[in-house]
Amino acid sequence: MNDVNTSLPLVAAERLSLAYDGTLAVHEVSFEVRRGDVLGFLGPNGAGKSTTMQIITGNLAPSAGRVLIDGVDMLDDPKHAKSRIGYLPEHPPLYRELTVDEYLLFCARLNQVPKERLRNALDHAKLRCGLTACGARLIGNLSKGYQQRVGIAQAIIHGPPVVILDEPTVGLDPIQIRDIRGLIRELGNDHSVILSTHILPEVQAICNRVQIINNGSLVMSDTIDGLRQRMQSSTLTLAMRQPPGVATLLEIPGVLNAESLPEGRFRLHYAPTQNPAEAVVERSVAARWGLYELIPERVSLEDIFVNLTTTENEVVVSAARGEA
Repeated sequence: MNDVNTSLPLVAAERLSLAYDGTLAVHEVSFEVRRGDVLGFLGPNGAGKSTTMQIITGNLAPSAGRVLIDGVDMLDDPKHAKSRIGYLPEHPPLYRELTVDEYLLFCARLNQVPKERLRNALDHAKLRCGLTACGARLIGNLSKGYQQRVGIAQAIIHGPPVVILDEPTVGLDPIQIRDIRGLIRELGNDHSVILSTHILPEVQAICNRVQIINNGSLVMSDTIDGLRQRMQSSTLTLAMRQPPGVATLLEIPGVLNAESLPEGRFRLHYAPTQNPAEAVVERSVAARWGLYELIPERVSLEDIFVNLTTTENEVVVSAARGEA
């Protein structure tokens, strides 16, 4: 009776919506997280990331839709569903006057870890989070980075299959960010992780899946491999001393569209699987166009993010600027 159905998602969010005073903070958000996934949940400030995380963890009830955690409905059986989750909110619930050991044992008891397993659970969580030498230290005397480690340790101390981390590297210095990112990558070996963030390099460094939320709605969901394909160059800019007309450029195999730019330059759009650069060079030499510049244009994750989270009335470029 202990068989685990690995085909089922560990998290299934089905058409989640939440309204505050008639305003939809989350609108029909649906996604799944499977075993071994590290899902990056991106969005500008106020997009609905934290609200969605609070619904998934059972801290907020949706106006519509449902959440299944390892097959358990969060509204029908919240106690059982929550026992399958480890949660680090944006502001970790730490007791600064307790030692690391005292706090983690307290968290283990809250999560109903059996008495005979308390010590092993404590030692394992500290080992995973690099806290083995910090057990007797007061949390209030730890650096911000180590306090974040304690926050992650409390999220995993009961061995949940799902770990949800809300902005885990906010306020950390670059060295602390690197350490926490390494820790999250390791967690992905044993847990399914949802990482809510607005820091773009974090997603590329850690996650195998990414989704973007804007104005309460999902606007993109893809794998990191799929995202890399989106980021592949699909345009070329070229400059020629004796440029042909646009119609001539459209005759080159692979060219889908051609834009005329100032100073004899053109932008060619093409399918990512059929780069026309070589054909452009050959035609230029044969027709004596005087080609002196051929540059592939690269699309970054920031470009994709800004494009998907910018509306006519708002520009959220600043939210897309992450820590390197």
